[in-house]
Amino acid sequence: MSRWLSRTAMLIALLLAFTACSRIGLAYRNLDLIIPWTLNDYLEINGEKKDWFNERLKEHLSWHCTTQLPGYLDWLDRLKIMVQTNRVTDQALQERTREAKAAIAETARQITPSAIELLQGLNDDQVDDMDAAFVKDQRKRQQQYLKPTLQEQIQERSARMEKRLNDWLGPLNIAQRQRVVAWSTALGDQNQQWIANRAHWQNQFSAAVAQRHNPDFPQRIEQLLVNRESLWTPAYREAYDNTEAQARSLLVDLMADSTEPQRERLLKKIDGVKKDFSDLKCLKAARS
Repeated sequence: MSRWLSRTAMLIALLLAFTACSRIGLAYRNLDLIIPWTLNDYLEINGEKKDWFNERLKEHLSWHCTTQLPGYLDWLDRLKIMVQTNRVTDQALQERTREAKAAIAETARQITPSAIELLQGLNDDQVDDMDAAFVKDQRKRQQQYLKPTLQEQIQERSARMEKRLNDWLGPLNIAQRQRVVAWSTALGDQNQQWIANRAHWQNQFSAAVAQRHNPDFPQRIEQLLVNRESLWTPAYREAYDNTEAQARSLLVDLMADSTEPQRERLLKKIDGVKKDFSDLKCLKAARS
């Protein structure tokens, strides 16, 4: 579940339903992924702090499951109705996106105090390790996404998207495959802006953690985790708006060209996501 939430912050909601929800059962047990950065990727938490973190994790999971999950089930119902009634429109996708972003923001606000407390308790070695992990992350992504030529980036992006869509819709027809290529081409050098903005955020985060004992530290972390869009570079803000618009256009066209078997497959996948949520023990306990 948490993987789904964090991805929703970057792509429009329906696209995420196509790409990320199949890992709900496992990902939901790692609530730290819900906030817009991944603790386990950058920090080594051991000893008493690990015990403290696990207890906080349980508390946040309980809150999230009992107060937020019912809303996700309703969201999936609205998504399903869009498909059933053939009303996958730009306006409807914008509405689902706004709802998803609001859910992310609510969860981020709830978890941020625990993140602040955890970060304030880091020692200098842990901070150094975190900074080194950021640098490693930046190099890895530059190698993976920027070293290829622009044409190679476009081709790789098309291939990744087609693979994800095949999982949710089944094999794409010729018109759909051509539309995916057009979508990837329209994004151009989006990889450059995305990675540059990611590094920009990480650098600001490192600078804030270096001053973790200052009085304004909680406010700085809240901005970085809850209001991160306010810190985007102008170039990325423009690229992000284009990415959302292109994704909505892609999905509208894909569904317009979809076959009945594809729509049936998609509806079954959405039902599977709902079942994953509904089967979580915490939600069953809250409803009993």
